[in-house]
Amino acid sequence: MITTAPNPTFMGDDFLLQTETARQLYHDFARSMPIIDYHCHLPPDQIAEDKRFDNLTQIWLYGDHYKWRAMRTNGVDEHYCTGDATDWEKFEKWAETVPYTLRNPLYHWTHLELQNPFGVTERLSPATARSIYDRCNEQLPNLTTRNLLKHFDVRVVCTTDDPADSLLHHRHIAEDGFGVKILPTFRPDRAMAVNDPDSFRAYLKQLAEAANVEIGTLADYLEALKQRHDYFHQMGCRLSDHGLEYIEAESFTEAEVADTFELMHRGVAVSPEDQAQFRSFMLVQFAEWDHERNWTQQFHLGALRNNNTRRLRDLGPDTGWDSIGDFPQARSLSRFLGGLDDRNKLAKTILYNLNPADNEVMATMIGNFNDGSVRGKVQFGSGWWFLDQKDGMEKQLNALSNMSMLSTFVGMLTDSRSFLSYSRHEYFRRILCNLFGNDVESGQLPDDINWIGQIVQDISYNNAKQYLGV
Repeated sequence: MITTAPNPTFMGDDFLLQTETARQLYHDFARSMPIIDYHCHLPPDQIAEDKRFDNLTQIWLYGDHYKWRAMRTNGVDEHYCTGDATDWEKFEKWAETVPYTLRNPLYHWTHLELQNPFGVTERLSPATARSIYDRCNEQLPNLTTRNLLKHFDVRVVCTTDDPADSLLHHRHIAEDGFGVKILPTFRPDRAMAVNDPDSFRAYLKQLAEAANVEIGTLADYLEALKQRHDYFHQMGCRLSDHGLEYIEAESFTEAEVADTFELMHRGVAVSPEDQAQFRSFMLVQFAEWDHERNWTQQFHLGALRNNNTRRLRDLGPDTGWDSIGDFPQARSLSRFLGGLDDRNKLAKTILYNLNPADNEVMATMIGNFNDGSVRGKVQFGSGWWFLDQKDGMEKQLNALSNMSMLSTFVGMLTDSRSFLSYSRHEYFRRILCNLFGNDVESGQLPDDINWIGQIVQDISYNNAKQYLGV
């Protein structure tokens, strides 16, 4: 018999926990577990300087394209999103929008983030906006970036960094003895962005300067990138990451790729087929280097980016004009992973999909290449971006449970630019405990609270710590 809570309180202590077993799993096992944030977009310079934010808008709305999309949908002019309205005016427009976000994950995230770390339990609305804004602002002098990481008991943060990045801020953080590990992640998307010859040539200059290598040939290019890969390793990096529409696994010879590189180096546009061949070649290079260093490679697949040409031109990328794509995934992904596995060069791998139609594809694909060498060597990653919400998380967890082994899952990440987003780990853990709790109380799982509690703790923290080696 499922023991539901009578008249549950909105956003109370038992939020999302529908049964007594779920409540026990969360409060006794999951709640106090530390956090490893192995994929995020936090700016390392703000951690290095232990940044203090002047007001709630700066820490909460700046750069948050989730909130901007909701505001635009609610009829709010761009002036209050990315424009030059005052910080209070932007917050006021967000407060006007929040009551209309019912059943959107933003409604949950907003109130979770007000509760923790600010201790604000009122619902945000035009009537409460001024009071909440002022109360949160009063606390901000003590809520620096480093204090926030410690408040949420974050043990490791893996930022997202281009190979040409100096990692100077990471070095400063490591040298000053901050207790939280702030590690870089190798994200070479620009190194494969060959659709624009002028942009690619500009990137070659940037990379050459970072590596102190003159780049004239493909061999020079690989030398420069490998040097940066080695430098990232010296700086504590143990993960790479790729943001792709889909994995490309075209046939190639190195001579063919060298010819393509020579054309691009001269600023000559090459055919889409040659571009795909070049990207296929580079993916293999990066994957083999990752295997050599015992890194974990991550692939974020399926985003259709920059759909609004006018807004891309006016505001640039990452401002809220992206959506789910419907790209074919399985065959080329199998060919890519299979080729690496066949040469015994397949690194630990995490696959994230943005199209929920690909859940079962990813959940079954990982089983093809789990060879017993590492527990959960190939992972189906957590619900990502548009799927980073209750329904998306539950579907990912269910697909993983049905097609593979949930107990080996490395759990949640923030994928965020905000230091307040660690409430997403709480959100995930409540959802996870609720799934287990419901299964126990419906007789689908045994009533063994200590064993299931251990599994919950492993998914929340222990698996990631062991798997990533950070």
